[in-house]
Amino acid sequence: MIKHIPAQLIRQIFVILLILLMGSLIFRELLPYLTGVLGAVTIYVLMRKWMATLVNKKKWNPSLAATVLMVISFFLILIPIAGIILMLTNKIGKAVQNSEEVVNALKEQLGKMEDKIGYDLNSQIDPGAITGWLSENLQNLAGGTFNAFIAIGLMYFMLYYMFINRTDLRESLKEYIPMNRENLKEIGSEVQTMVRSNALGIPLVALAQGVVALIGFLIFGIEDPFFWFVIVTIGSMIPFVGTLIGILPVFVLTLSTGHSFQAWGILIYGFVVVGSTDNIIRLYVLKKLDNVHPLITLVGVIVGVPLFGFLGLIFGPLLISLFMVIVRNYRKEYGKEDITNDEQAV
Repeated sequence: MIKHIPAQLIRQIFVILLILLMGSLIFRELLPYLTGVLGAVTIYVLMRKWMATLVNKKKWNPSLAATVLMVISFFLILIPIAGIILMLTNKIGKAVQNSEEVVNALKEQLGKMEDKIGYDLNSQIDPGAITGWLSENLQNLAGGTFNAFIAIGLMYFMLYYMFINRTDLRESLKEYIPMNRENLKEIGSEVQTMVRSNALGIPLVALAQGVVALIGFLIFGIEDPFFWFVIVTIGSMIPFVGTLIGILPVFVLTLSTGHSFQAWGILIYGFVVVGSTDNIIRLYVLKKLDNVHPLITLVGVIVGVPLFGFLGLIFGPLLISLFMVIVRNYRKEYGKEDITNDEQAV
């Protein structure tokens, strides 16, 4: 006889498919504004304790406290980011021009080595392809960020109600997310830790390296030091590449102009001083914040920059971290049952 599928199972599958369909449609439409959602979550996590202090201890009106914190976040977070974006946008042409100069200077230095090694190195380098790739990616980096500014209104709208309705928000998450309370609480704790690590740790280390590199650029008389300061700061957010994005081009350009002392000086300064600063600051920051694995940061940057533009340097690693937290807690909540059932079957 043909076994009939239970009606309850059919209804359950139908509801799940309906949830997935509607959820995918909502997510697709919200994807361009996902930066605003992540931004609201990030600022909320960073300022949640401040809000609790103002409302519970200082007895401020919740609306007033939320407004004050939103204004503070605007000046402390959005204004500096907007300044870096505007500078990067204005310097795209300068970056392309510098890339051409770096490539030509590199070819010049390689030309001096060709006679010694007996191999044509210059023919392997295509300056046009390099500058074209750099120009396209810099425009995506800056242009994608301006699209993210559309989400600022959504971000502050969400942030206001997250501040005002903190208790209701927490209870709603517990009600609608299909996980037990213990695992959900653990996810919340880990999310707060990862948000602080990604949103504070990575930018602070990168900014510190940029400032140390800027001091070196000024000491050795490097042309356009503030432009290279931005390049070093951005590069410092990318693991395994780091400050080399800013230091090596400066070295090649300076060497090609005949200033050998300055060139070798900034190269040694970059490796020794800026590199050691990275290690020292990371150790100090990691005492306050949890460490983020460099591989998570690297994959996050690769995923985040095409999605969010410049802000993807921060939100990309955050997105990867959140994904790993959810997967790990799913394995913790449901994996043990599967293992127990398999052992019983054996």
